Amino acid sequence: MSSSVYRELPDGSRASYGGDEFLFVEICEEMSLQTAFRVQTITGRIRRSWFPGIVDVAPANTSYLLHLDPDVVAPAAVMDALTELHDDGGGADGVITTRIVEIPVHYDDPWTREVCLRFRAGHQSATGTDLEYTAQVNGFSDPAGLIAAHTVAPFIVTFPCFKPGNAESFQLVPRDRQLQAPKYLSPRTETPERAVAHGGCFTVVYPTGGVGGYQLLGRAAIPVVDLTGSQPGFEDSVVLTPISTLIQFRAVDRPEYDDIRERVAAGAYAVAEHPVDFSLPAFTEDPAGYARTLKELLR
Repeated sequence: MSSSVYRELPDGSRASYGGDEFLFVEICEEMSLQTAFRVQTITGRIRRSWFPGIVDVAPANTSYLLHLDPDVVAPAAVMDALTELHDDGGGADGVITTRIVEIPVHYDDPWTREVCLRFRAGHQSATGTDLEYTAQVNGFSDPAGLIAAHTVAPFIVTFPCFKPGNAESFQLVPRDRQLQAPKYLSPRTETPERAVAHGGCFTVVYPTGGVGGYQLLGRAAIPVVDLTGSQPGFEDSVVLTPISTLIQFRAVDRPEYDDIRERVAAGAYAVAEHPVDFSLPAFTEDPAGYARTLKELLR
């Protein structure tokens, strides 16, 4: 059913105008891997077709936004094209061509530990660290169990967030095994650069220092953004993990963390990565087995 505010597309998605320069399409109200996958296949097809007058395509977890040039194309014409696109399934074949990258993480590191302990007044727990709290709310007896769960399967980037490199990622595990954690009651005014954090069902790596509200788990040893493009791994993009990238977090100790940091500073660290055709049907059929197959690509 359509209204004066939005148009319902053939697959049940809802599209609405944002003035004469934007079109917003909501695939579904509920976050799921299937919804995120559909967003990515549809926006991928739009990018490949690149209709005249489309300036940019911004995919999110359950929706996407199109930036239009009204001097080139009428928003109503793009709306009609979207109706056709959503009517034929969006061209989704269940496979996304992407890559998997490895991000080494020093969990329970001294930097995020020090920061989170200074902001307990805005936290659900007055004592302990974010890592300990996140382990507790997910039913683990200690942080080791949480770390094992966080590294057992890759994540897929579903939403490039508010600054380059800050990408929400959703773990490739069955729904009942998704790690979840609430955000801070009031946000921190400080977050270390490269902090690995979890909020809701998403993990992010903060590309730079700044404010934040996700639970701090550790610190990545490698950058996720390089505006100069001089670091290995950033030849094709200034961000390490654009939309659809698979991320495998790997726990490292302090000596290995320091060694990686030295190699990054010298421009000598090669990011472990591998191209992959991610298949949603294959994952759905055997989540654990498919996750192991993906991880083995990085060996």
